Amino acid sequence: MSKIFPSNPVPNAAGIGLRSQHIGEMLSRRPSAGWLEVHAENYMGGSAAVDALERLREIYPLSVHGVGLSLGSASGLDHDHLERMRKLCLRFQPSLVSEHLAWSVADGAYLNDLLPLRYDAQAMAVVAANVMRLQDTLQRRVYIENLSAYIAFEDSTMTEAQFLAELVRVTGCGLLLDVNNVYVSARNLGFDAKAFIDQLPAHAIGEIHLAGHAINEVEGDIVLIDDHGSRVPPAVWSLYAYAIRKVGARPTLIEWDTDVPALDVLLGEAMWADMLAQSIAFEDCRLAARPAPPTSRFDSMILPFQSDGVKGPMPALAALATIKPSVFASQSGTRRIGHAL
Repeated sequence: MSKIFPSNPVPNAAGIGLRSQHIGEMLSRRPSAGWLEVHAENYMGGSAAVDALERLREIYPLSVHGVGLSLGSASGLDHDHLERMRKLCLRFQPSLVSEHLAWSVADGAYLNDLLPLRYDAQAMAVVAANVMRLQDTLQRRVYIENLSAYIAFEDSTMTEAQFLAELVRVTGCGLLLDVNNVYVSARNLGFDAKAFIDQLPAHAIGEIHLAGHAINEVEGDIVLIDDHGSRVPPAVWSLYAYAIRKVGARPTLIEWDTDVPALDVLLGEAMWADMLAQSIAFEDCRLAARPAPPTSRFDSMILPFQSDGVKGPMPALAALATIKPSVFASQSGTRRIGHAL
Protein backbone atom coordinates (compact mmCIF):
# COMPACT_ATOMS: atom_id res chain seq x y z
CA MET A 1 0.00 0.00 0.00
CA SER A 2 1.37 3.40 -0.98
CA LYS A 3 2.14 5.91 1.73
CA ILE A 4 -0.06 8.97 2.12
CA PHE A 5 2.29 11.91 1.65
CA PRO A 6 1.74 15.34 3.16
CA SER A 7 0.38 18.06 0.93
CA ASN A 8 3.41 20.33 0.65
CA PRO A 9 3.39 22.32 -2.60
CA VAL A 10 6.64 23.38 -4.21
CA PRO A 11 7.39 26.90 -2.92
CA ASN A 12 8.58 29.91 -4.90
CA ALA A 13 12.12 29.09 -3.83
CA ALA A 14 15.14 27.28 -5.22
CA GLY A 15 15.43 23.50 -5.19
CA ILE A 16 17.97 20.99 -6.48
CA GLY A 17 17.90 18.00 -8.75
CA LEU A 18 18.27 14.82 -6.67
CA ARG A 19 21.21 12.75 -7.90
CA SER A 20 22.00 9.20 -6.78
CA GLN A 21 25.35 10.12 -5.18
CA HIS A 22 23.59 12.58 -2.86
CA ILE A 23 20.68 10.42 -1.67
CA GLY A 24 22.46 9.04 1.40
CA GLU A 25 23.67 12.47 2.47
CA MET A 26 20.25 14.00 1.96
CA LEU A 27 18.74 11.35 4.23
CA SER A 28 21.37 11.67 6.95
CA ARG A 29 21.80 15.46 6.97
CA ARG A 30 18.38 16.63 5.86
CA PRO A 31 19.85 19.93 4.65
CA SER A 32 17.75 22.99 4.01
CA ALA A 33 16.50 22.81 0.41
CA GLY A 34 13.38 24.37 -1.02
CA TRP A 35 12.37 21.21 -2.87
CA LEU A 36 13.68 18.27 -4.89
CA GLU A 37 13.23 17.25 -8.52
CA VAL A 38 13.80 13.75 -9.89
CA HIS A 39 13.89 12.33 -13.40
CA ALA A 40 10.81 10.15 -13.71
CA GLU A 41 12.50 7.33 -15.61
CA ASN A 42 14.97 6.72 -12.75
CA TYR A 43 12.16 5.81 -10.34
CA MET A 44 9.71 3.80 -12.43
CA GLY A 45 10.95 0.40 -11.21
CA GLY A 46 11.52 -1.09 -7.81
CA SER A 47 14.87 -0.31 -6.22
CA ALA A 48 16.53 1.01 -3.09
CA ALA A 49 16.48 4.47 -4.70
CA VAL A 50 12.68 4.34 -4.90
CA ASP A 51 12.45 3.42 -1.23
CA ALA A 52 14.83 6.29 -0.37
CA LEU A 53 12.71 8.69 -2.41
CA GLU A 54 9.68 7.72 -0.34
CA ARG A 55 11.57 8.76 2.78
CA LEU A 56 12.74 12.02 1.22
CA ARG A 57 9.24 12.77 -0.04
CA GLU A 58 8.10 12.92 3.59
CA ILE A 59 10.56 15.77 4.16
CA TYR A 60 10.76 17.78 0.93
CA PRO A 61 8.25 18.93 -1.70
CA LEU A 62 8.76 16.98 -4.91
CA SER A 63 8.72 17.66 -8.65
CA VAL A 64 8.85 14.88 -11.26
CA HIS A 65 10.58 15.66 -14.56
CA GLY A 66 10.07 13.32 -17.52
CA VAL A 67 12.71 12.88 -20.19
CA GLY A 68 11.38 10.00 -22.28
CA LEU A 69 7.72 10.48 -23.20
CA SER A 70 8.61 11.99 -26.59
CA LEU A 71 5.74 14.47 -26.85
CA GLY A 72 6.65 15.21 -30.47
CA SER A 73 6.18 11.62 -31.70
CA ALA A 74 3.61 11.40 -34.49
CA SER A 75 2.88 7.80 -33.46
CA GLY A 76 1.61 9.01 -30.09
CA LEU A 77 2.73 8.24 -26.57
CA ASP A 78 3.95 4.80 -25.63
CA HIS A 79 1.19 3.20 -23.55
CA ASP A 80 3.50 1.31 -21.20
CA HIS A 81 5.72 4.32 -20.56
CA LEU A 82 2.69 6.51 -19.93
CA GLU A 83 1.28 3.95 -17.48
CA ARG A 84 4.56 3.85 -15.58
CA MET A 85 4.47 7.63 -15.34
CA ARG A 86 0.90 7.51 -14.05
CA LYS A 87 1.79 4.98 -11.33
CA LEU A 88 4.85 6.99 -10.32
CA CYS A 89 2.80 10.16 -9.89
CA LEU A 90 0.09 8.26 -8.05
CA ARG A 91 2.68 6.85 -5.66
CA PHE A 92 4.63 10.02 -4.89
CA GLN A 93 1.99 12.72 -5.48
CA PRO A 94 4.48 15.31 -6.81
CA SER A 95 3.46 18.95 -6.74
CA LEU A 96 4.81 19.53 -10.26
CA VAL A 97 5.14 17.23 -13.30
CA SER A 98 7.02 18.32 -16.42
CA GLU A 99 8.26 17.09 -19.80
CA HIS A 100 10.16 18.45 -22.79
CA LEU A 101 8.96 19.91 -26.07
CA ALA A 102 10.92 17.32 -28.03
CA TRP A 103 10.85 13.89 -29.60
CA SER A 104 13.14 10.97 -28.79
CA VAL A 105 11.44 7.84 -30.18
CA ALA A 106 11.44 6.61 -33.79
CA ASP A 107 10.02 3.26 -34.92
CA GLY A 108 10.15 1.93 -31.38
CA ALA A 109 13.80 2.90 -30.87
CA TYR A 110 14.58 5.24 -27.99
CA LEU A 111 17.25 7.77 -28.88
CA ASN A 112 19.62 9.07 -26.23
CA ASP A 113 18.77 12.69 -26.96
CA LEU A 114 15.97 15.24 -26.99
CA LEU A 115 15.45 16.36 -30.57
CA PRO A 116 13.79 19.57 -31.82
CA LEU A 117 10.54 19.87 -33.77
CA ARG A 118 9.46 21.79 -36.82
CA TYR A 119 7.20 24.47 -35.36
CA ASP A 120 4.08 24.53 -37.54
CA ALA A 121 0.39 23.59 -37.47
CA GLN A 122 1.05 19.92 -38.21
CA ALA A 123 3.48 19.59 -35.33
CA MET A 124 1.07 21.49 -33.09
CA ALA A 125 -1.67 18.94 -33.77
CA VAL A 126 0.67 16.09 -32.81
CA VAL A 127 2.10 17.69 -29.67
CA ALA A 128 -1.26 19.01 -28.47
CA ALA A 129 -2.86 15.57 -28.79
CA ASN A 130 0.01 13.99 -26.83
CA VAL A 131 -0.04 16.66 -24.13
CA MET A 132 -3.81 16.35 -23.68
CA ARG A 133 -3.52 12.57 -23.42
CA LEU A 134 -0.75 12.95 -20.84
CA GLN A 135 -2.75 15.42 -18.77
CA ASP A 136 -5.91 13.31 -19.00
CA THR A 137 -3.98 10.22 -17.87
CA LEU A 138 -2.30 11.96 -14.94
CA GLN A 139 -5.35 14.07 -14.10
CA ARG A 140 -3.19 17.12 -13.60
CA ARG A 141 -1.61 20.04 -15.43
CA VAL A 142 1.78 19.22 -16.96
CA TYR A 143 4.53 21.80 -17.51
CA ILE A 144 6.30 21.74 -20.87
CA GLU A 145 9.97 22.74 -21.10
CA ASN A 146 11.66 24.65 -23.92
CA LEU A 147 14.55 22.85 -25.56
CA SER A 148 18.23 23.69 -25.98
CA ALA A 149 18.76 23.84 -29.74
CA TYR A 150 21.72 23.53 -32.09
CA ILE A 151 19.81 23.42 -35.39
CA ALA A 152 16.46 24.77 -36.56
CA PHE A 153 14.05 23.84 -39.36
CA GLU A 154 13.98 26.43 -42.14
CA ASP A 155 10.30 25.74 -42.90
CA SER A 156 9.02 26.38 -39.37
CA THR A 157 6.13 28.85 -39.42
CA MET A 158 6.44 29.77 -35.72
CA THR A 159 9.22 30.39 -33.27
CA GLU A 160 9.55 27.97 -30.37
CA ALA A 161 8.19 30.62 -28.00
CA GLN A 162 5.15 31.21 -30.21
CA PHE A 163 4.62 27.46 -30.44
CA LEU A 164 4.72 27.10 -26.65
CA ALA A 165 2.30 29.99 -26.18
CA GLU A 166 -0.15 28.41 -28.63
CA LEU A 167 0.27 25.02 -26.93
CA VAL A 168 -0.78 26.62 -23.64
CA ARG A 169 -3.86 28.10 -25.30
CA VAL A 170 -4.88 24.82 -26.96
CA THR A 171 -4.20 22.36 -24.13
CA GLY A 172 -4.18 24.39 -20.91
CA CYS A 173 -0.71 23.04 -20.10
CA GLY A 174 1.83 24.99 -18.10
CA LEU A 175 5.36 25.98 -19.04
CA LEU A 176 8.73 25.13 -17.53
CA LEU A 177 11.05 27.96 -18.50
CA ASP A 178 14.61 26.67 -18.75
CA VAL A 179 16.61 29.90 -18.73
CA ASN A 180 19.87 28.16 -19.59
CA ASN A 181 18.21 26.50 -22.60
CA VAL A 182 16.95 29.88 -23.79
CA TYR A 183 20.43 31.35 -23.51
CA VAL A 184 22.11 28.38 -25.23
CA SER A 185 19.59 28.33 -28.09
CA ALA A 186 19.73 32.10 -28.55
CA ARG A 187 23.51 32.07 -28.83
CA ASN A 188 23.55 29.07 -31.16
CA LEU A 189 20.71 30.15 -33.44
CA GLY A 190 21.10 33.92 -33.24
CA PHE A 191 17.85 35.14 -31.69
CA ASP A 192 17.08 37.50 -28.80
CA ALA A 193 16.82 35.58 -25.53
CA LYS A 194 14.83 38.31 -23.78
CA ALA A 195 12.38 38.53 -26.68
CA PHE A 196 11.85 34.76 -26.35
CA ILE A 197 10.84 35.18 -22.71
CA ASP A 198 8.63 38.16 -23.59
CA GLN A 199 6.61 35.98 -25.99
CA LEU A 200 5.72 33.38 -23.34
CA PRO A 201 2.46 33.72 -21.35
CA ALA A 202 3.76 34.62 -17.89
CA HIS A 203 0.72 33.15 -16.11
CA ALA A 204 1.54 29.68 -17.49
CA ILE A 205 5.13 29.54 -16.22
CA GLY A 206 5.12 27.31 -13.15
CA GLU A 207 8.79 26.38 -12.85
CA ILE A 208 12.21 27.67 -13.91
CA HIS A 209 15.42 25.71 -14.53
CA LEU A 210 18.98 27.01 -14.18
CA ALA A 211 22.16 25.21 -15.18
CA GLY A 212 25.64 25.59 -16.59
CA HIS A 213 26.74 24.90 -20.15
CA ALA A 214 29.92 24.11 -22.06
CA ILE A 215 31.51 26.37 -24.69
CA ASN A 216 32.91 24.52 -27.70
CA GLU A 217 34.62 25.72 -30.84
CA VAL A 218 33.57 23.91 -34.02
CA GLU A 219 35.36 24.88 -37.23
CA GLY A 220 35.90 28.40 -35.95
CA ASP A 221 32.35 28.86 -34.66
CA ILE A 222 31.42 28.93 -30.97
CA VAL A 223 28.72 26.41 -30.03
CA LEU A 224 27.20 26.25 -26.55
CA ILE A 225 26.36 22.77 -25.27
CA ASP A 226 23.70 22.30 -22.61
CA ASP A 227 25.67 19.78 -20.55
CA HIS A 228 24.49 20.72 -17.03
CA GLY A 229 28.08 20.25 -15.90
CA SER A 230 29.11 23.48 -14.18
CA ARG A 231 27.92 26.40 -12.09
CA VAL A 232 25.33 28.77 -13.47
CA PRO A 233 27.34 31.34 -15.47
CA PRO A 234 26.89 35.12 -15.09
CA ALA A 235 25.04 35.52 -18.40
CA VAL A 236 22.42 32.96 -17.33
CA TRP A 237 22.06 34.61 -13.91
CA SER A 238 21.45 37.89 -15.72
CA LEU A 239 18.78 36.33 -17.95
CA TYR A 240 17.19 34.71 -14.88
CA ALA A 241 16.97 38.13 -13.23
CA TYR A 242 15.26 39.45 -16.36
CA ALA A 243 12.82 36.53 -16.32
CA ILE A 244 11.72 36.90 -12.72
CA ARG A 245 11.37 40.65 -13.11
CA LYS A 246 9.09 39.82 -16.03
CA VAL A 247 7.04 36.92 -14.62
CA GLY A 248 7.62 37.08 -10.86
CA ALA A 249 9.20 34.57 -8.49
CA ARG A 250 8.78 30.93 -9.46
CA PRO A 251 10.02 27.58 -8.11
CA THR A 252 13.56 27.46 -9.50
CA LEU A 253 15.68 24.34 -9.95
CA ILE A 254 19.46 24.03 -10.05
CA GLU A 255 20.25 21.27 -12.58
CA TRP A 256 23.62 19.50 -12.54
CA ASP A 257 23.87 16.18 -14.40
CA THR A 258 27.51 15.74 -15.48
CA ASP A 259 30.62 16.08 -13.32
CA VAL A 260 28.22 16.23 -10.39
CA PRO A 261 29.84 18.13 -7.49
CA ALA A 262 29.47 17.81 -3.74
CA LEU A 263 25.97 18.37 -2.40
CA ASP A 264 26.97 21.65 -0.76
CA VAL A 265 27.89 23.10 -4.15
CA LEU A 266 24.34 22.47 -5.42
CA LEU A 267 22.88 23.90 -2.23
CA GLY A 268 25.11 26.95 -2.63
CA GLU A 269 23.85 27.57 -6.17
CA ALA A 270 20.29 27.28 -4.88
CA MET A 271 21.14 29.82 -2.18
CA TRP A 272 22.34 32.30 -4.82
CA ALA A 273 19.11 31.81 -6.77
CA ASP A 274 17.08 32.54 -3.63
CA MET A 275 19.17 35.60 -2.78
CA LEU A 276 18.81 37.02 -6.27
CA ALA A 277 15.05 36.48 -6.36
CA GLN A 278 14.60 37.93 -2.87
CA SER A 279 16.71 40.97 -3.70
CA ILE A 280 14.69 41.68 -6.83
CA ALA A 281 11.45 41.31 -4.86
CA PHE A 282 12.84 43.64 -2.19
CA GLU A 283 13.85 46.21 -4.80
CA ASP A 284 10.41 46.05 -6.44
CA CYS A 285 8.78 46.56 -3.04
CA ARG A 286 11.16 49.42 -2.19
CA LEU A 287 10.40 51.21 -5.44
CA ALA A 288 6.66 50.76 -4.95
CA ALA A 289 6.91 52.25 -1.46
CA ARG A 290 9.38 54.98 -2.32
CA PRO A 291 8.65 58.10 -0.20
CA ALA A 292 8.36 61.64 -1.46
CA PRO A 293 11.64 63.38 -2.29
CA PRO A 294 13.47 64.58 0.86
CA THR A 295 13.01 68.18 1.91
CA SER A 296 16.46 68.34 3.48
CA ARG A 297 19.75 67.39 1.91
CA PHE A 298 20.50 65.31 5.02
CA ASP A 299 17.35 63.17 4.59
CA SER A 300 19.00 61.38 1.69
CA MET A 301 21.49 59.83 4.10
CA ILE A 302 18.78 57.65 5.72
CA LEU A 303 19.08 54.06 4.55
CA PRO A 304 16.14 53.01 2.34
CA PHE A 305 15.01 50.14 4.57
CA GLN A 306 14.53 52.63 7.43
CA SER A 307 12.20 54.92 5.55
CA ASP A 308 10.28 53.05 2.85
CA GLY A 309 8.01 50.88 5.00
CA VAL A 310 9.28 47.52 3.70
CA LYS A 311 8.82 44.86 6.35
CA GLY A 312 11.07 41.88 7.06
CA PRO A 313 14.79 41.26 6.88
CA MET A 314 16.78 42.80 4.07
CA PRO A 315 18.16 40.14 1.68
CA ALA A 316 21.94 40.06 1.50
CA LEU A 317 22.21 41.28 -2.09
CA ALA A 318 19.81 44.15 -1.40
CA ALA A 319 21.81 45.07 1.68
CA LEU A 320 24.97 45.17 -0.39
CA ALA A 321 23.23 47.34 -2.95
CA THR A 322 22.55 49.99 -0.31
CA ILE A 323 26.23 50.40 0.59
CA LYS A 324 26.95 53.29 -1.76
CA PRO A 325 28.84 56.54 -1.32
CA SER A 326 26.79 59.18 0.49
CA VAL A 327 27.47 62.67 -0.71
CA PHE A 328 26.68 65.96 0.93
CA ALA A 329 27.61 69.49 0.09
CA SER A 330 29.75 71.77 2.15
CA GLN A 331 31.11 75.24 1.69
CA SER A 332 34.48 73.80 0.80
CA GLY A 333 33.06 71.57 -1.91
CA THR A 334 31.82 67.93 -1.97
CA ARG A 335 32.86 65.45 0.65
CA ARG A 336 32.40 61.69 0.28
CA ILE A 337 31.73 59.38 3.21
CA GLY A 338 31.37 55.62 3.17
CA HIS A 339 32.88 53.17 0.70
CA ALA A 340 31.66 51.88 -2.62
CA LEU A 341 31.75 48.18 -3.42
